[in-house]
Amino acid sequence: MRFSAIIAALVAALVGIAGALAVVLAAAAAVGASKAETTSWVIGLWIAMAITSMGLSAWHRIPIITAWSTPGAAVIAVTSGINLRAAVGAFLLAGVLLILTALIAPLGRLIERIPVAVASAMLAGVLVRFVIALFDGVKSDPQLVLPLIALFLVVRLWSPPAAMLAVLASGIAIAARQGAFAGGLGLELSSLNLVVPDFDPAVLIGVGIPLYLVTMASQNLPGAAVLRAAGYAVPMASSLAVTGVASVVVAFAGAHTVNLSAITAAICTGPDAHPDPKRRWTTGIAYGVIYLAIAAVGASIVALFLGFPPVLIKAIAGLGLMGSLTGALAQAMQDDRNRFAAVLTFAVTASGITLIGVGAAFWGLVAGLLVLGLDHAAARVRGTAPKPP
Repeated sequence: MRFSAIIAALVAALVGIAGALAVVLAAAAAVGASKAETTSWVIGLWIAMAITSMGLSAWHRIPIITAWSTPGAAVIAVTSGINLRAAVGAFLLAGVLLILTALIAPLGRLIERIPVAVASAMLAGVLVRFVIALFDGVKSDPQLVLPLIALFLVVRLWSPPAAMLAVLASGIAIAARQGAFAGGLGLELSSLNLVVPDFDPAVLIGVGIPLYLVTMASQNLPGAAVLRAAGYAVPMASSLAVTGVASVVVAFAGAHTVNLSAITAAICTGPDAHPDPKRRWTTGIAYGVIYLAIAAVGASIVALFLGFPPVLIKAIAGLGLMGSLTGALAQAMQDDRNRFAAVLTFAVTASGITLIGVGAAFWGLVAGLLVLGLDHAAARVRGTAPKPP
């Protein structure tokens, strides 16, 4: 293993924590998780990411990097009125659906047929609420949030991943100066809590299905594309099966889904990680070892983040999701034939509407698919429907 592989894995791990941990903590807060339950959630994910990355990379001899579902955490974070046990039921459903997608080829093809515009618009409708919360923070605490925004905008000109690391480092310094850690930050041993699931039909539909869909559309499919772009054949079935099983297991620790990584995978699959593509799989091993080490002291890391002022957590989450929102909006509006359906999906999802106990992400998807169905039916009546290739 080259030193460059270890460095690439370390950077990928730090970028993943800096850019997304705040979103996962927001998800845990949304379902009323205690500090111990939140810690178990995060530790469970880090262990699952480590084991799946090492296992898949060693099995296939290619750098398969896994991560938690940041868009999925965002979907959970914008829900309201559900508890952790009901959320865990939704996490289990999402994990089982991932396994079924690996085992049943027609299901995978059905998911791929969901228009990218509608899936991306649903994701954008979820993410935009985090970005709006970022600028709400400007009104409540401009002296804290405005310098972070300025730092992010400047550093991203050089390196977007480094921008989030800079924001996190500055956030820790600001929180320390404000006395957030006056009581000290001792080293805490990590532990997992067992959470008994509760299968609430409304939560299964409103959280479980959107969690599965955004994980597939916004994580697994782009993650596969990153591997293909690096010149690797993607073992999609085994990747979905392994991450699906891992997601089911860690759900009992209160954690949501694990999936193929896209952004952090790009750091580990290029020549900077290892000049020999046939040896680049060792980066996945280094990535897993690093995350196991992080998980060992994960309770202290979670305690550090939980010590941040709430406005700081919102600022870090909003800045970390800015790039994801940009990409989702670009994909949603790219095809003018589906643009109206995408706009409606985005509006319904961003509204936060809840009907019969089911959340806005599901209804946004339903609204978009309904409009597309009506558009295609009208086109067939007029004789203007596009012919299949």
